[in-house]
Amino acid sequence: NDTETGVHIWRMAAYSEALARAANWPVKQAELLGQAASMHDTGKIGIPDSILKAPRKLTSDEWDIMRTHSEIGYGILNISQTPLFTLAAEVALSHHERWDGTGYPQGLKGRHIPESARIVAIADVFDALTMTRAYKEVWPIEKAFALLQEEAGSHFDKVLVDLFISIKPEILVIKAHWDLQN
Repeated sequence: NDTETGVHIWRMAAYSEALARAANWPVKQAELLGQAASMHDTGKIGIPDSILKAPRKLTSDEWDIMRTHSEIGYGILNISQTPLFTLAAEVALSHHERWDGTGYPQGLKGRHIPESARIVAIADVFDALTMTRAYKEVWPIEKAFALLQEEAGSHFDKVLVDLFISIKPEILVIKAHWDLQN
């Protein structure tokens, strides 16, 4: 419900599609992931604006509420059994899981996390870091890539991080395109 979020969802969706192609997903499936990725935060419609738009770091209690957006989104998107909404529900539920099992909402670990969600997690974090938010400054692109590398094997799937970095020129073109839309 704001311009900043609108551009974020399309930019990170394009990153997700590009990474899926790099991971040898069939073209149509990668395109479907791009569409599904744009719905990764659907559950945030169930989060009060006082938390969602807080111009500061959230309190512990507020984080507990914010973390429910994954399950809220899954509940909304899982109602339809079309391929797009099935994939979108999977992504919404699992995009905050971490490779080392310390993520949420289910604490999934490694390959137990759907590959779709592992891809979207990388795209989502990279984009969030490289854009200005009310509670943080924009990170330089190189610093964002460095963080992905540092957290490969703990937060993120190392193989997918390596692929994301290998398509850096494409990622930069996507970023430039969507930055012009902002």
